[in-house]
Amino acid sequence: MASLTKHGRRRAGLVAAASAALALTACGPGGSDDGDYGDREARYKRVIEDAHPRPANVIEAAGAPTDVVRAEDGSLLLAYNAGNVEDDEGPAATAWRIVDPDGHTVAEHAEHSDAEAAPAAFKGVRGGFVRVPPGEGAEGAYALDVRGKLHKVISTETPLRTRPGDVLLAELEPSLIYRPATRTVAPPAGALDDAIRLAIDERGTAWSLDQPLTEDPNRVVWQHDGRILGSTAVPKPYTGGILAARGGTVALSLIRGEGVRGLLVTTDGGEHWQTVLTGGIPWRDLKRGPESLVLEVLADGRLLLGEEGGRYWLADDRTNSAFHELKTPAKFTSMTVDGTTLYGIADATTATYDLVKGEGLWISRDGGREWRRYEQRG
Repeated sequence: MASLTKHGRRRAGLVAAASAALALTACGPGGSDDGDYGDREARYKRVIEDAHPRPANVIEAAGAPTDVVRAEDGSLLLAYNAGNVEDDEGPAATAWRIVDPDGHTVAEHAEHSDAEAAPAAFKGVRGGFVRVPPGEGAEGAYALDVRGKLHKVISTETPLRTRPGDVLLAELEPSLIYRPATRTVAPPAGALDDAIRLAIDERGTAWSLDQPLTEDPNRVVWQHDGRILGSTAVPKPYTGGILAARGGTVALSLIRGEGVRGLLVTTDGGEHWQTVLTGGIPWRDLKRGPESLVLEVLADGRLLLGEEGGRYWLADDRTNSAFHELKTPAKFTSMTVDGTTLYGIADATTATYDLVKGEGLWISRDGGREWRRYEQRG
């Protein structure tokens, strides 16, 4: 499942180093007592200034998660960030909470942070979760099992040939993959010198966008076990944007000028490609820029497309030739998928003491026809 963040898709994390984080317990009391916080603004300020905040207090202050990912067994990890409302510098607080498939809390952790640090990002993997390293290397990555126990990861500069079960941690150069079986973080083997985007499907096939420095067109290249299987040119006059891949369906956003204007799509693992320039999506209404695009593949091959803080569309079927706009119960600042389940977050776009209308995590299991607001069960 793709990591979900309300402030773009920043791959940054908790300010504490991984070694320090591993020395902390995943749950338990800790931190200062609740005390009399007074009104919400006072409670919020007290939380971000607390050197040892309680997870529940950070979560209450934040209001909505910045990130939600799902492990293989159905457990969820929700990450929260309470930033400094009055300045882009100064104190802040972060927290994560793991809930089991029944919605009960099994582990949680909070830390004092800094407003300049972006929220932590995680990926759901077999057996738990892995933290996306905040920098350009693997430093800062660690694993959490579904009970919240922290585990060190092995970092190596030796490239690994991608295989089923590998998870992409860092899409942009330098790209990194995570292998849950050995808790190893490494660069992918066979990455082309001109590759600027990467996607890995559940079969272990690596898909990359190759952008040569010459006048040659961009190309989508796919390989498995270090062997190139094929490639296709991005149609002119477009350049490639975001890649998404799952179960034989692969999509690349097509950019012209400063906007997204269509998709390049295959539904049979690269045998045939189609260019989607209409499909019921008003492409020129996408005004937030290519980097704000959300592009995800559901387990049944349908595509979800939209803009962070904007509108979202879901394909009518796995041909991905026609889309319909999703009706959401609140304005979602971000959305992602796991399997065929949709997760949307309603939140303010900048730190605020108040909650926005419908703030929180919303879940749909029927393609966006019905949504339920996530409720913590204790």
